[in-house]
Amino acid sequence: MEPVRLHHDAFAVAGLTVRTTNREENDPATARIGALWGRFFGEQTYETTPHRTGDTRIFGVYAAYESDAHGPFDLTVGVAVSGGADSVAIEAGDYLVFDGQGEMPQMVIATWQRIWQYFEAHPDIARRYRSDFEAYDGPDKVAIHIGVS
Repeated sequence: MEPVRLHHDAFAVAGLTVRTTNREENDPATARIGALWGRFFGEQTYETTPHRTGDTRIFGVYAAYESDAHGPFDLTVGVAVSGGADSVAIEAGDYLVFDGQGEMPQMVIATWQRIWQYFEAHPDIARRYRSDFEAYDGPDKVAIHIGVS
């Protein structure tokens, strides 16, 4: 299934943030993302985040990339907000959108594997590594947006 190319205006997300790498996430002893999501739901961060907008989706925002998919990055799990000091910006621009549906967390992992395979097969399409995001419309549906030039 080919991704769809969309242009997004800038928006902001606030929530909880962790710095990690894909290498660390592949080792259960150093993985941080699962615990971050657990904390987000356990502390009901989605209900207490100030400046929320009417967008009811939950987001996972990848930003502050040191380099590319091999370097450190920040992941913020949160909700759309109208601003605030602790928010992370989703940059305006073009994004390739990859849809996933199924049981968590396997469907997110499978969707990311499709993304990496897609970019390996299409080296002419350059990722920006500025802001990428997962948008969840429910517990079993995600649209992963990858910033491209």
